[in-house]
Parts: sequence; C-alpha cells; structure tokens
Amino acid sequence: MCGIVGFTNGKLNIDNNKVIENMMNTIGHRGPDSDGHFSDEEVTLGFRRLQIIDLSTDASQPMYNEDDSIALIFNGEIYNYHSLMDDLIAKGHTFKSQSDTEVIIHGYEEYGIDILQKLRGMFAFAIWDKKADHLFIARDFFGIKPLYYTENTTDNSFIFGSEIKTFLKHPAFKKELNKDSLKPYLTFQYSALDETFFKGVYKLRPGHYMIYKNGKMEINSYWDINFDAEENTLEYYVDKIKETMEESVNYHRISDVKVGSFLSGGVDSSYITALLKPDKTFSVGFKDYEGVFNETNLAEDLSKRLGIENHKKVIDADEFFDAIPTIQYHMDEPQANLSSVPLYFLAELASKHATVLLSGEGADEIFGGYAWYDKTNSEKKYEKIPFFLRRLASNISKALPENRITNFLVKGGLKVEEQFIGEAKVYKEKDALMVLQDSYKQGPSPIEVVRESYLKVKGKDEVTKKQYIDMKHWLPGDILLKADKMSSAHSIELRVPFLDKEVMEMAAKIPAHLKVNDKDTKYVLRKAANEVLPDEWANRPKVGFPVPFRDWIKQEKYYKRVKEVFEAEYTKEFFHTETLVGYLDEHYTGKANRARYVWTAYVFLIWYKRFFIDEDVNVTK
Repeated sequence: MCGIVGFTNGKLNIDNNKVIENMMNTIGHRGPDSDGHFSDEEVTLGFRRLQIIDLSTDASQPMYNEDDSIALIFNGEIYNYHSLMDDLIAKGHTFKSQSDTEVIIHGYEEYGIDILQKLRGMFAFAIWDKKADHLFIARDFFGIKPLYYTENTTDNSFIFGSEIKTFLKHPAFKKELNKDSLKPYLTFQYSALDETFFKGVYKLRPGHYMIYKNGKMEINSYWDINFDAEENTLEYYVDKIKETMEESVNYHRISDVKVGSFLSGGVDSSYITALLKPDKTFSVGFKDYEGVFNETNLAEDLSKRLGIENHKKVIDADEFFDAIPTIQYHMDEPQANLSSVPLYFLAELASKHATVLLSGEGADEIFGGYAWYDKTNSEKKYEKIPFFLRRLASNISKALPENRITNFLVKGGLKVEEQFIGEAKVYKEKDALMVLQDSYKQGPSPIEVVRESYLKVKGKDEVTKKQYIDMKHWLPGDILLKADKMSSAHSIELRVPFLDKEVMEMAAKIPAHLKVNDKDTKYVLRKAANEVLPDEWANRPKVGFPVPFRDWIKQEKYYKRVKEVFEAEYTKEFFHTETLVGYLDEHYTGKANRARYVWTAYVFLIWYKRFFIDEDVNVTK
C-alpha cells in the first residue's frame, strides 16, 4: 500500500517542490516509511512508501531507469515480478534492486504499453517518459488500486493521484461539488459515475490506461472481463479452482514483512485463510449482538482448528458513530456501505500485528455468491408463463398501489437489464427524486448508469449479466474502494487473491449452473473450499458484514444524533428536510424499516460537512 500523486506544471507561479510535499503529506497514511519526489520543467511527481518488498533504499520511489529518461511512481504489487525480472535480465536489462517496481520500468522500456498484458497483480502507476514527452498512467484489471485525475484547475494543469484529498493541496485545483453525483448515489450507495463528487475529478476505469501529452489525454482499455463458459463436470472445475486458488494465494503471500488474514464466519475469507495458514487472523463484531452481528466466535473457532492465533475486537455504538467522519474523510467520497465501519476497525486491529493482510473480496462476483443471482421458487414458477403475458401483468401492476403482490408482478415482467443495477439498491428512483431539492435531481437514472455495461454482455445468461454488472460497478465502486481506503487509513496493505487475472480466466469458463443452482449460490466454490474447510464453513449462507445500525437508531440517543444532522441548516441545500426526518421517524417508531434510506443520506451529509464546511479538512482524527 503506497500513495502516488503528480501534476503537470501549469501557468501558475508556484513552488512545485513545496506543493508536491504538501500533497504527499496528505496521504502519509498510505506510506509512512519514506517519501520522495521528482520535478522538472514539465511534470512533478510525489510518492509515499509502505515498505513491503525489498525494504532497502534501492527500491525507493520515484524510481528511474539507467539514464534517468524514465521516472516511475507506483502503488500496488506485481506478483509475477520474479519471472518478469528473469525474462528482462535475459534480454539485457540490469537491475539495481529486487523490487517489483523496477520490473515495471524495464518492462516498459522493453515492451512499451504492452507491459500491461504481462503484469499479474494490483497497481496504479504513472510513468514520465521524457523522450516520448508523455505521461503513461495505468490502473489494474479489477480496480483494486484507485486512481483519480482532473483538469479542473485554474492554470490548465493536470493532476492525478491515489486519493482526491491530495488535490485540495494544489493551489490551482477548483474544489466544486458535482451535483449530478448525488441522485445516483442515493440508489447505489456509492459514487456510481466516472466523474466523482468533486466536479471535474474522474476515476480512471479499471483495465484502462491513459497517455497524457501536450495538454491532451487519450484513454484506452487494455483488458476486460470475458465470460465464455465451457461445459465440463463439477469435479473438473472443483479441481481447477483448487489448483488456481492455491497458486494465487502463494503469489499473494510474497512479502518481506508480516502477513496475516482477515477472517469472518463466511466461506470466502475462511478459504483464503485455510490456504494461506498465516500466523494470525483478525475479526471484528458488535457488542451485545452475538451470533447476529458478531461472528467473531466463528472466526476464533476456525482459527483454533487451523492452529492459528486469532485477534478480535468488539465495537459498540459510540465507537461506530464517532468514527464516521474520519471514515468518510478517508473514503474521499460519500460511501454508504455499512461494512466500511467495521472494516475500518478491523484494519486498525490488524495493523498492530501485520502489514500485509489477505481477504476474500471478489469471490461473490466471480463465482456467483449473491442472493440476487438466484431466484425464489415463486419467481421460477412464474417465469414458466410466456414473457409477453408477464410483461402485460407488469405494466398493469405499475399503475396499481405498491404491495408485495404488485411488486412481484412488476419485477416478473421485466428483463434483467431493466431491473438489476448491482448488488446495492437503496433508494427507489422515485423516492430519491422526492427527497432531493430540484437542483440535485438531474443526475442519470440507475439504469442509464449500467446501460453501457449491459451492451458488453448482450446474449449472455442472466447470472453472467449480473456478475458482469457487479464486477464493472459494485466491485470497484464499493467493495474494492472501501477495502483500499480503510486499510490504507491504518498503513496496511490489503490483498485479494480471488481477484487475480488467472483466477478470473479460469472462473470465466465455469457455466452459470455450476455457480448458481437449486442447491446454493457460489456452489462450485463451496465444493472446492470444502476440501480444506469443515462443512459448516464451506456451506454457511452469506451474511456479509452485518451492522446493527437499524437497531441503534431506534434508541433515543442515536435517533437524536442523526436527527440533528438532518435538521442542520446545510442539509436544506440538498434535501427536503421534512422528508428525511419523516423516514427517520418511521423507522424510530417501527412503522417501516428505513435504516438504509437514513444511513445513506446521513453519510453524505457527514462527508459534505467534512470536505466543504469544516475548516481543516486534512485533520484525520
């Protein structure tokens, strides 16, 4: 886990070295071990280092080639760097370090942009090529590492980096709220557009690279997910998963510092832990909610069976609420996945014992683990009716009052492209429009956000379409972003062995019926995991990272805490206050479960206050 930041030198008369140092210090949590920067007449680059591989100063960054014509800043890990290094040495390249960083430099010299096809790992990097007079910026296949960029500056400079908060330290950056981002956020629970909540600040998409030259950028895709099923037996794919996952975990364990693993009660992190067999595992739960919002005893039990030392923490409501402003600061944009909070505390706990942690993110998307991917028995029976009749019933039901039956009929007459936007779906669009002030209603609809992705999987089965949508939106926008930001907040590196290029290539061939069927979701993965896990772990239903927020805001203390924010003067800029408070009151009195509506709005308001109202936004505690 490291931090990168850079900018092209604009017309504003500034001290580039001082500015880049201020920007680097803003992300000191990403790299507390060392820093470095580079500046010439055209670009300025900065780096904060968390030492993982080759702890010597030879691996410091920015890193240069032999004649200093190439400068690199790099965040991530390249797991196949040993074989790449051997290949490059055979081709005549000379290495001064044993780091994966230097492999990218010499790989770029040898292969140019095609080096991206040879990398196996997670990364966001920028190369300043003096001879070509361009910046080459790239982000990994799945979006494990973040990369933001902007031209929204007063001096036409171009800024990029691991975290948006660094941009705030550049005197030419124009800090403005992107009004189009709020409406889709209320439904998706995360920043769902390429343009972030900061106007003119964009995310470089996963699997994409950029060439920036003479004030112009060219962005291209170099990799995409390609689901191409090949029929074979269950046993064949169980063996393939075992073989590929063992190899991936072995790659992901490579480190010159201590390695541990996050462990919940679910199959994904349990499988990774069983393959890794680290010295220590780490778990969190919530006080007074044993067995419901607290699976730490399950994690402790499995650790004992595997002969591993387990460390756990129990979080109370006060800790939860007090941490929200800091968490949203680290997230850069409002992010309403409740699991971000326990993940923050989990990373804090782990940071006291290890620097590299392995986790189970990505398994649900790759192997079909979400309940959304399956259908109820009633839905399966209903689908036997011809679609045109279900379509007619759906259209009629849309005009009727909402209830369980009409909702069922509406959904039953919709194609997957018309109803599925990803694992998270909080506000219905009509409710979002009702609660928002007029100037914040113009953002795209949820279906518009995912439309381009659906075109890429036209003709595929429904499970595959849903997997692709989640992997292009939910995974990088929510799951991986919180994993990166919450781990980096505590100066640790989180690795995700399921999200490996070779694992993806193998999993893309598994037919949908072996992933999701009448027996289970993630069926074939559970069978593979069962080889090293007890039955109760391999077959345990998915519960995610449950948080008792819905219970807490029925308590007067926390109800009032949320209500105070909803009734704050600045809230009126975005929301109809009476509608928000109405949702909160409905939940408090037990009339309806409005916990996610309340939480999603609350998080945005806490984030906005931190970045646009508080005097010193860069105070982390």
